[in-house]
Amino acid sequence: MNVQVEQDISSKKSRLGIIDCDVHPYPKSIDEIRAHMKQPWRDRYRGGGRGFYDNPVHGARLDAVPPGGGPTGSDPEFLREQLIHEFGIEYAVLLPRAFCNLHPDPDFGTAIAAAYNDWLAETWLDKYNQQGTFKGSITVAHQDPQAAAREIERWAGHPHFVQVMTDSGARAPFGQRQYYPIYEACAKHGLPFAIHPGTDGMGINVQPSPGYPTHYIEWHTCLSLGFQAHLVSFITEGVFERFPDFKIVLVEGGVSWLPGLMWRLDQEYKALRYEVPWLKQRPSDYLREHVRLSSQPLERPDNDQHLLQMLEMMDAEHILMFASDYPHWDFDSPRRAFPRLPESLHRRIFHENAREFYKL
Repeated sequence: MNVQVEQDISSKKSRLGIIDCDVHPYPKSIDEIRAHMKQPWRDRYRGGGRGFYDNPVHGARLDAVPPGGGPTGSDPEFLREQLIHEFGIEYAVLLPRAFCNLHPDPDFGTAIAAAYNDWLAETWLDKYNQQGTFKGSITVAHQDPQAAAREIERWAGHPHFVQVMTDSGARAPFGQRQYYPIYEACAKHGLPFAIHPGTDGMGINVQPSPGYPTHYIEWHTCLSLGFQAHLVSFITEGVFERFPDFKIVLVEGGVSWLPGLMWRLDQEYKALRYEVPWLKQRPSDYLREHVRLSSQPLERPDNDQHLLQMLEMMDAEHILMFASDYPHWDFDSPRRAFPRLPESLHRRIFHENAREFYKL
């Protein structure tokens, strides 16, 4: 790349300053993960996935396959070309897909999470990260909260890990006390807790609907149900009162459901506050301080004005952060995902909210 092109890219990046809060890196092969595992886990590990709830057509952008071969999202230079340089991304928050949260054996899940963290730190956060563009997520297996807390302690001082992440698939709502060791470690180190869909209704995890969906389209549409249940649990169980410095980010769980859910919860709270005396504010008042949502997948109605009204109702100016979900099939382009936004709202969603939340 010549000097003029580098300068043009640098200028564009500085001008736009987009922070992408959901980018998925993948290993070139599972051997990269196995290299970081001890026996017997190394021989047992066969990779991860969702099995019967995989996309039946294709799970990634067809143009995202690296020219030299390998899985989508596995070539850092091609990712830079298609995402970082194309759209002027200042920081890309990386969320690996370890699928470690579905395993009945908590030790196996913990070993997979640890191997992914070793791999991410060695490659995308070091060898591939000369410009410091890539920021990482510490993967934890929530089946063993104590082990998850130790994994957070292991990586908390790393300069490029900016959050902890887990799947939305779980055996219990995330506000319940068995998970508190994870939240205590997150709060101690100032690391937000990111929840990403992936293993709802698989392995040990309960499907967040009355029974199991027949088709992928049904499963994928209803992923937001799990996020709603977790958020209500966090609030009503008093997690944010117990851990005042604890923050969460709901990644890839949809957006438009938030206003109605908070209206309903606030209304319930008026009559039932005696049941949750530890809450010192209305449920919706905890959002701005403790909760952020990423924008992808952004529900786009036929009438753009309806979307703009919804963004105002959910206080998107303070709690919504842009995400592309690169390289997946439902990728949201920074240029096309939103209608034309007021300049101040555009700046908050595409840059400022994430910069403040992750202390970038």
